[in-house]
Amino acid sequence: MKSKEFTPKFISLLKEGISRKQLTKDVLSGIIVGIVALPLAIAFAIASGVSPEKGLITAIIAGFLISVLSGSRVQIGGPTGAFIIIVFGIVQEHGVNGLTIATFMAGFLIIGLGVLKLGNYLKFIPYPLIVGFTSGIAVVIFSTQIKDFLGMEIDKVPADFVEKWVVYFQNIESINWVAFSIAIGTVLITLNFYRITTKIPGSLVVIVLVTLLVYFFELPVETIESKFGEIPNKIAMPQIPSINFKIIQQLIEPAIAIALLGAIESLLSAVVADGMIGGNHRSNMELIAQGVGNIFSGLFGGIPATGAIARTATNVKNGGRTPIAGMVHAVFLLLIMLLFAPIAKLIPLSCLAGILVVVAYHMSEWRHFKALLKSNKMDIIVLLTTFLLTIFFDLILAIEIGLILSSFIFMKRMSEATTINNAENLFGTAEANGEKLFEEELKYIPKNTMLYEINGPLFFGATEKFQEFLTDLKQAPKVLILRMRNVPFIDATAVNRLKEFHQKLKSRGTTILISGANRQVKEELFKSEFYSLIGKNNILDNIDQAIERAEEINLK
Repeated sequence: MKSKEFTPKFISLLKEGISRKQLTKDVLSGIIVGIVALPLAIAFAIASGVSPEKGLITAIIAGFLISVLSGSRVQIGGPTGAFIIIVFGIVQEHGVNGLTIATFMAGFLIIGLGVLKLGNYLKFIPYPLIVGFTSGIAVVIFSTQIKDFLGMEIDKVPADFVEKWVVYFQNIESINWVAFSIAIGTVLITLNFYRITTKIPGSLVVIVLVTLLVYFFELPVETIESKFGEIPNKIAMPQIPSINFKIIQQLIEPAIAIALLGAIESLLSAVVADGMIGGNHRSNMELIAQGVGNIFSGLFGGIPATGAIARTATNVKNGGRTPIAGMVHAVFLLLIMLLFAPIAKLIPLSCLAGILVVVAYHMSEWRHFKALLKSNKMDIIVLLTTFLLTIFFDLILAIEIGLILSSFIFMKRMSEATTINNAENLFGTAEANGEKLFEEELKYIPKNTMLYEINGPLFFGATEKFQEFLTDLKQAPKVLILRMRNVPFIDATAVNRLKEFHQKLKSRGTTILISGANRQVKEELFKSEFYSLIGKNNILDNIDQAIERAEEINLK
């Protein structure tokens, strides 16, 4: 782990030196990001079914550690909207203590992903899948906020999406019009305050205004205090959760869900940040940072954390260019929690619901969703499957099915791209450079010899091509040349099928020659002992050697 790949960006930047001017920008950016994060941390915690201070604890503890250890210069860590449905489900089934343990376990899983260098591969998540589950999460978040948005008097809202809306319509007459007005005002101000200034987030402005209105005019709406009581103005000492094998069995699935989503979202956020600053993050170090952040969030009783795209973008736009901005954001939130917790308890829940509706709107990516509906049929299937499974079933199920579906589609496309063509059908066609005809590039084909050109990868999804080829081969020649210059790789299944193919043709008196295989393909053939089966002298570097070898065999 001595390579830069596992060195936090903060350490690298300290060695390079951070100018006083940049330090000032980072401190100011951190304060602004802290202001933006304050209402979101509280809102995400409440929407997740836990008390508001847990969101602040997560933003403070995990946010600070993620910045210190991050593989990105500007990543801001903390609770995010994507976790709401997962956390809410875990709390409903396993309680807050179960969530704490699952978060703690997830931290180690994320570190494991980083140590195994899987961060390099988690970035290759299909775009339709990302838009599908992100848009689905947005719909679910919106649906969870209807009760508080309308100020309805409902004792317990069902977790199921359809049942939730049935209950809403059954209690439509219990709308609190004051709460509804506050929520609408929150949405309008939050969405439009940027027209006045971009330095102060509209969400913070509206929280201050609405809280003052509710306090001084004693408006009849539910507040954080009326539902959760006091917000603690201190952070409790860390506690290592009691874990045994039975608990691990019960919580391993939720922990994996947190780990996968946290890893994917943090790397997405880092990629977005790279595009904004022209940087290059260290994926595996970023995962280790996220893992450590979640471990300590669990130790202090917080909720899952990951890279927050919106807050990271805010950091970049306000001049943040080093992890110091993220550390300042966490310290700033700590000061607010210590000094202003008694005031924060007066925030109306309808106001927080309005903020989360805006978050859901931004998360929905409806423009991208609409654009993808015009793309090819396979991408639309992945998009809609992931979207609907996220809403009606479960986010992790949606990701799993989406990945499996995407993999099958990819394999189908790759197998369709693999072709085995008779040389007779290639005469008159140009080479890849478009300047040389096949017959000009090839001297001639000896008698009793057939030449087939294979194009594309030979993997398990394309092995049936051999069977089709064998069926079409009505008369076995004395020599069969398989030209593999355009085969980028071959897997174990294809090698095994090639062995079977060789045995069948050998019994019919045919000698197979392999021509033009690249180094990787040759290594796979050698490791599988195909060399000894076919004979090393029958694996040739180019077509000229293959033709000469075919003539030798024909003379025997």
